[in-house]
Amino acid sequence: MREKIIHKAGELFLNYGFKSITMDDIANNLGISKKTIYVHFSNKTKLIQATTMRLFESISNGIACICELNKNPIEEIYSIKQFVMEHLKNEKSSPQYQLQKYYPKIYNSLKNKQFDVMLGCVKKNLERGVAEGLYRKNINIDFISRMYFNSMTIIKDNNLFPKDKFTMPMLMDNYIEYHLRGICTHKGLEILNDHINSNQS
Repeated sequence: MREKIIHKAGELFLNYGFKSITMDDIANNLGISKKTIYVHFSNKTKLIQATTMRLFESISNGIACICELNKNPIEEIYSIKQFVMEHLKNEKSSPQYQLQKYYPKIYNSLKNKQFDVMLGCVKKNLERGVAEGLYRKNINIDFISRMYFNSMTIIKDNNLFPKDKFTMPMLMDNYIEYHLRGICTHKGLEILNDHINSNQS
């Protein structure tokens, strides 16, 4: 039952937001009493903590599986983006923003874990890109990987990028292209342009 609660709560939080969904909503969607939820989670904060950590683990494992496929580094970035967007439901309810505002301790813990995973992943991607001649040899890998993480966090800021003007898929695609055009060699740009053109047609 604990796993069912975490799974359903995660779906509801991502679709409607951490603040909007109540314990009653989760119980009603599962067809159980609220008391049953409290058997496993003493309060909503504990449930949010469990669901965010489970989602983080699921996404981290999925990213690791994509990296094991050894796609070219440019395609790898787009594959990871697509996978994350599907798991986060295109972030329609701005879950990260709500988590930061209403549950800052959970948000900061999650952000630290995300940073560790993403930094390692992006560094490997950059190193492979340089080795394969797709990224410029003179890039500062540590600097760019940190910029990449922070930029991915910033584009989810509703104050900077209001949802009525920018959709999350648009922001992600624009930022990734911006990132890659700054580091690609001529060979890398050819692959990038082919990818963009094939996905527009």
